Amino acid sequence: MRASSILFCAVLVQTSAVAQVLSPEEIRDPQISALERKYFAELKLIAKATAAHSFPYHFYFSRTLDLPEKEQQGSDQRAVQFDRYQDQTVLKITGNYFASYSTELMQPEERARQTYEDVMFPLLQASVKALENAEVPQAFAFEISHHVRKKVLGVSSEGVENVVLILPRDSARRLVAAADPAARQAAILEGRAFLNAVPISFWPRPEAEVTQAQQVPEKAVQAPPAPAVSRHLSRQAGIPDRLAQIRATVPPKQPERAPPPADKPASRDTSPDAVKSLQSSYQPELDRMVQDLNAQAHFVGYAPPAFIPFHKGLYLQLSVTTTIPKTAAGSQYRVSALAFDQHIAHLIRPVLEYFKGHEDFDGIDFSTTVRLAGEQSSDGSAIAVEFIFPMNLLHTYAQFDCTGQQLIDASFVLINGERVSLNLQMAEAGS
Repeated sequence: MRASSILFCAVLVQTSAVAQVLSPEEIRDPQISALERKYFAELKLIAKATAAHSFPYHFYFSRTLDLPEKEQQGSDQRAVQFDRYQDQTVLKITGNYFASYSTELMQPEERARQTYEDVMFPLLQASVKALENAEVPQAFAFEISHHVRKKVLGVSSEGVENVVLILPRDSARRLVAAADPAARQAAILEGRAFLNAVPISFWPRPEAEVTQAQQVPEKAVQAPPAPAVSRHLSRQAGIPDRLAQIRATVPPKQPERAPPPADKPASRDTSPDAVKSLQSSYQPELDRMVQDLNAQAHFVGYAPPAFIPFHKGLYLQLSVTTTIPKTAAGSQYRVSALAFDQHIAHLIRPVLEYFKGHEDFDGIDFSTTVRLAGEQSSDGSAIAVEFIFPMNLLHTYAQFDCTGQQLIDASFVLINGERVSLNLQMAEAGS
């Protein structure tokens, strides 16, 4: 299906480039043009947050679908815009995702679902966040193309599929706020999804697909062979997308994990109103902390400290940048371990000083973009790491009652959005 026949025509941004929003003057509908002008700053935040996100493969905002990547790099990417769809005002986003899926190893619904998880969900998070206080849109509309590999008469070929998602605003808000996978799936089912204009469902997974997925080797998804695949990493603009992308559900062995306080509630109110109230109550302390500790912490300016829902609790997300010596280059595990030992570990006690006696949130997410000294931010060498620590364990560490390794073993570590086990000593040794 070519872009001229596609249901939607809109936006996308290459993470290494500066994304642009469609100019209001280019929109002929006066009402839509007025909305574009009124919320122009919010739409730019969506593009900025997308540019800061790390996609598994190259992703571009684009006003034309199905472009080769070399052509895409020079194409018009000014496309974030409002539009009309079935008498509704929608935020419309379109783009090209240069992942390549095997038709032999992945079913159509599974390919569509993977593109939703890799691309559409982060875009939705950015959009809902940016337009949180806006009167529009009534729905969000995304159309993303990805590549597929197949054999015809024994000859390998590669084509393109287009995934469309249309999700009502209320459903989108519940989806983004939900920490439970079942709740997220229920919210996404309130919208409509299409693969090459054919209605599909991302969930539930068919039984045959589950069986096949257990047999799929790691190379079922790969980048197109022509361009090199690299990650474009920076920090998100306050968007807790990596928390929603945790695929590992079984925690690592934690024999030395400190027990949570006996009076810790089973869960907190993690509704948007509760998050907003908590943010407001702590804003003076957060502003003072950023001012006092910025020279040591290197806070990301466009991603100020923000409370986010995670695991039925509320966590304070601190977005920072970590720079380690170029001689420390190695695996992502080595780089992550050094980031903890050389940077994050030294922030824990100073940060906790600002929250003494407070038990109305559950932990801190130290979310860092790790770069080698002298490397450029857009060269694909950065690694996104999140150290998500429960508050009671942070206090135990701060009082020297557990080691950094015990703290990590009992917490969550995400590298490029995936949960990992991190052994500091082995990682730093290169094992």
